[in-house]
Amino acid sequence: MRRGAAPTVRKRVSLQSLHPRAVTALALVLASLLQAGCMSTSVGPSPSRVMATSDAGVMDGVRVIDLDVSPELLPPPRRWPQFSQAFPEREMAGGKPAQEQDAPGERVGIGDSLSITVIEAPPATLFGAGAMLTESGLAGAGSQALPERVVGRSGAVFVPFAGQVAVAGLTTEEIAQSIAARLSGKAHLPQVSVALVRNQASAVTVVGDVAEARRVPLTPGGERVLDAIAAAGGASQPVHETLVQITRGPRVVAMPLDTVIRDPAQNVRLRPGDVVSTFARRYSFTVLGAAAKSGEVPFEATGITLARALGRVSGLQDFRADPRGLFLFRWEEPDKRLADGRVLHRGDAGRIPVIYRIDMKDPATYFLAQNFEMRDGDLLYVANSGISEFRQFFAVIASTVLPVAAVRNGF
Repeated sequence: MRRGAAPTVRKRVSLQSLHPRAVTALALVLASLLQAGCMSTSVGPSPSRVMATSDAGVMDGVRVIDLDVSPELLPPPRRWPQFSQAFPEREMAGGKPAQEQDAPGERVGIGDSLSITVIEAPPATLFGAGAMLTESGLAGAGSQALPERVVGRSGAVFVPFAGQVAVAGLTTEEIAQSIAARLSGKAHLPQVSVALVRNQASAVTVVGDVAEARRVPLTPGGERVLDAIAAAGGASQPVHETLVQITRGPRVVAMPLDTVIRDPAQNVRLRPGDVVSTFARRYSFTVLGAAAKSGEVPFEATGITLARALGRVSGLQDFRADPRGLFLFRWEEPDKRLADGRVLHRGDAGRIPVIYRIDMKDPATYFLAQNFEMRDGDLLYVANSGISEFRQFFAVIASTVLPVAAVRNGF
């Protein structure tokens, strides 16, 4: 206190001495503080509570794995079956190696339509003398184009003066030789030409999400998976969301269409009777908590890593998220990797609940995130940080105490 200055007298302020409006304002402050305790509560579990799951039994039967501590427990990447392995072109059929097999559509089958033409050398006796000129220019040759013949269930077709000729399982050259042999002695040096008009026996069926489901005939050129899909008008759904499936006898194998397009080895040759199905398979994971964007996030059939998944939601919120509180909830197939001697809850098909914790403060985590593959139905939760809870509390205080101080200063 300065010399000569009057002493300062401190007055005790009682509740009764306050103006009624000030009392009301203080009551509002107390009510707001009580509400702040509720408002600042996190919408999800804290990192400590999740990590206490396996120790304190808060959620008994749920396996918690800290990938930063146990990277060996990283889930193995999903491996799609390979068409090139399931349907190798070197596989045996009919006791012959693939290189010795007949090309699809090369042999005639039941339901096929044939065009048969018989040419007789001059002097023609059965098929009209002088009807045409031969390639050598000799007159007097005869020719007869028979009506289109459909191979019946007996596997044979009728040819005048030759009778029923078995054609099923033969090539067009073999059929021509068989007919010529039957006409020998009846026609003068007969020559026969046989062509396959409509191929019904050697075909594949294309169904599913294509422009037009249809049967696609196979030619000796050997159609492949993408050829059949293109013949059906192409996939009607986005390529990155489409799976293509081949059914050949008891074998059923599916792969992402995008992989078949990018890897020529998977664009295998088709065989008669194959069924090619295309269908959209939409995969997604859900993000909750302090991520920059929350909600359901779709991803392509070829898969997505955790690093890319975080990129799609624009990462974590700078001032809200706890970088050590990133958790992925997943139902896993039981295997030796997850066995720990404890009794775990079981879900559909015997799957067990697993929580993976990721510490984004650890630089090694960013390498793990590039190999950690997301799966359909995963739930990614980002916990709030302690400073975030304080900021929520302070925001409520600032919105209530400051106006009250202004009211008090007015008295």
